[in-house]
Amino acid sequence: MAKIEIKVPAAGESVTEADIAGWMKKNGTVVNVDDELVELETDKASMPLMAEAAGKLTITIQEGTVKVGQVIGFIDTDATAPSAPSAPAPQTPSAPQSTQEQPKSQPTQSHAAGHPSPAAAKQIAEKGIDPSTIQGTGKDGRITKSDTAQASVPPVAVAETPSPSPEIAQPQYGNRTKRAEKMSRIRKTISKRLVEAQHTAALLTTFNEIDMSAVMALRKHYKDEFKEKHGVGLGFMSFFTKAASVALREIPVINAQVGEDDIIFHDYADIGIAVSTPRGLVVPIVRNVETLSLSQIESTILSYAKRGRDGKLTPEDMEGGTFTITNGGVFGSMLSTPIVNRPQSAILGMHNIVERPVAINGEVKIRPIMYVALTYDHRIIDGSDAVTFLVKIKTLIEEPTRLLLDL
Repeated sequence: MAKIEIKVPAAGESVTEADIAGWMKKNGTVVNVDDELVELETDKASMPLMAEAAGKLTITIQEGTVKVGQVIGFIDTDATAPSAPSAPAPQTPSAPQSTQEQPKSQPTQSHAAGHPSPAAAKQIAEKGIDPSTIQGTGKDGRITKSDTAQASVPPVAVAETPSPSPEIAQPQYGNRTKRAEKMSRIRKTISKRLVEAQHTAALLTTFNEIDMSAVMALRKHYKDEFKEKHGVGLGFMSFFTKAASVALREIPVINAQVGEDDIIFHDYADIGIAVSTPRGLVVPIVRNVETLSLSQIESTILSYAKRGRDGKLTPEDMEGGTFTITNGGVFGSMLSTPIVNRPQSAILGMHNIVERPVAINGEVKIRPIMYVALTYDHRIIDGSDAVTFLVKIKTLIEEPTRLLLDL
């Protein structure tokens, strides 16, 4: 009997174990090549494991934490694949019967279509959504968590269960009940690193404000032409990311890290962009920003955002990074003190844009203002460096022609 072991794959240098988020196939079922078998969750990302061959699945570890290289199941390739026995069947019946059986053999070629991932299945159960109403956008039509997030409870479901549905849908507020939900591995890692950053670095935050009038006017004037040419929208993140790469070049200590007995400088800008996902905050890296155009930055960020929502970011996407930008403004944040993403030494926080009265040449005018914050490790970064960095960002955003002309 030929057996192919299902092993936990390596997922980056620092990743040694993973949690089994859920099996997508039941024990004893027959699977096809490239069927999604199980979803694993590491410290940095979640990833599906595909079937390397067709055969009967045997699960040896159903759930829990597993080590890299550990065998969690195997596939018996001697078992007949699901499509094999159906091949001779159409030859025996008459022609009308064979035309009826032919459509049935087609769905087996895309078994994942219409099936939710474990995370999506959990949301479907919680929301009471009918899976048949959701169009899957994942691999081979699989329903992802982002698909269920955009779906709503169909009216039919309410009609069928008029009495219990409102009671379940209405939160348990007022009932004085408590519930425990298992913390994901990614959330555990986030909490551990945030506490580590507070304990191992001398963190300090400095602030400034930026008049967004010029960038907003530039964006309004060119956004349609920009999208038509580059196939991606022109947002504020590309301006700030590019401006940060210029400021990091001029104040290199902001882009440095604390070593054992030295300071490690980087002659490149690998900037992490904090992305909120259903599993928690992740920071994929836009590499060599100093060499990228605004359109390339926008395309990279958009790709990361989509893959983050679909749970398709890989550990490699988040490895490294010399500086981080987080934009709380998309959630309405006015001001915050972001925490440094260790082992980096600084993080830039963007916030919402609000029309405020400002004094310009002795006159009070209303301008769209954004507050920005730089949290930095005071062990190697002086206050003057941090202030100079923010002033450079302010200058480049308020006069975007300087950014475009590299002035």
